[in-house]
Amino acid sequence: MVKLKHIFITLLAGMLLIPFTPVAGQVGRWDGADDQPVSPLACPGDTPTRPALGGTAYNGGQPANAPELSGQPITIVDIRKSISAGYDREVEKGMQSAAGELGNVEVLSGTSSIVSVGQQAAAIDEYMFGGVHGMLFAAVDQKLDLASSLRAALDAGIHVVGYESDVEPGAREWFVKPAEANAIAKTLIDQVANQSGPRATFAVLTSTYDSPDAARWISEMWAYTQQCYPGMEWLETAETQDDPTIAYNQSAVLLSDYGSDLTAIISLPVTATPNTSEAVTKAGKCGSVAVAGLATPNAMKPYINSGCVQNAVLWEPVDLGYAAVYVMRAAADGSLQPGSSTVDAGRLGALPVVNGSEILLGAPLIFSAQNINDFDF
Repeated sequence: MVKLKHIFITLLAGMLLIPFTPVAGQVGRWDGADDQPVSPLACPGDTPTRPALGGTAYNGGQPANAPELSGQPITIVDIRKSISAGYDREVEKGMQSAAGELGNVEVLSGTSSIVSVGQQAAAIDEYMFGGVHGMLFAAVDQKLDLASSLRAALDAGIHVVGYESDVEPGAREWFVKPAEANAIAKTLIDQVANQSGPRATFAVLTSTYDSPDAARWISEMWAYTQQCYPGMEWLETAETQDDPTIAYNQSAVLLSDYGSDLTAIISLPVTATPNTSEAVTKAGKCGSVAVAGLATPNAMKPYINSGCVQNAVLWEPVDLGYAAVYVMRAAADGSLQPGSSTVDAGRLGALPVVNGSEILLGAPLIFSAQNINDFDF
């Protein structure tokens, strides 16, 4: 089998796309996957099983000579990548809700238009000397300069907690994980199977091949497909660079190149899935090409309410922001330490520690025609 890999360079604000040379088929994991261990969940109809949570030694970093802050008022700053105005508002709402409950936490909002690693690293450097006790971040990407900036914050005695999208573990103390990668993988692949059948032929849209979150999801999708849907065929993985215009154009290229041989597109970037849905709609492929992907509900309402797309997947951003503040407070208090198995997260209860230094929020949130209009972000 020959898989075509479309790698495009954006020119003139993403309007001109130049294809890269096609590559012959590869054995093993799909393009964009990482090489970490995988743990596919049970197939539909099988008895559910899950690996035991925890059990991995702590692998995060630690702030150097951090001041004694147990029970003391703390000021923390949130430095996150920009997803959408509505999504960012929901995260902020959760953070401020947690701060209000705790009563001894002040949350500052950093730059709200971060779209590059350089911008995020600059914001981290700026707040490092601004008197904050802790930094929350959602990483634009796993790049050396960003990890270096976060390590510098740790070295300055500042507590560092990530959420939504991570960097290498040693550059922060804890990471609040929205959902397990294998759960997201199962949800997306099952959606493809439900809509296009167990022998679906599909392509994957990722942000970049070195995106750590997307790489995990792709690896787990690969493992789950091998286990539960061996008749499915992956055609290729294409990059979008987190650019909506490139996402639309990549989707259009896939629809054109594969024609009737393409029965589904799996879109991992939140910014890409609405544009993939638009490309499928404009190509007149609603009903013949399924779209499964991560997205905010407001962006997907036109496509789900029209019936062109059945589902979209994400997590509850209010809960994510809320949990991140509780984890930061626990880290500053010393109640969350290396070796802890759970952390108290207020109304969310005790959240489990997994993979050494990750805090698991919960299961993926699925939007459908039945519930999507209940959400506004």
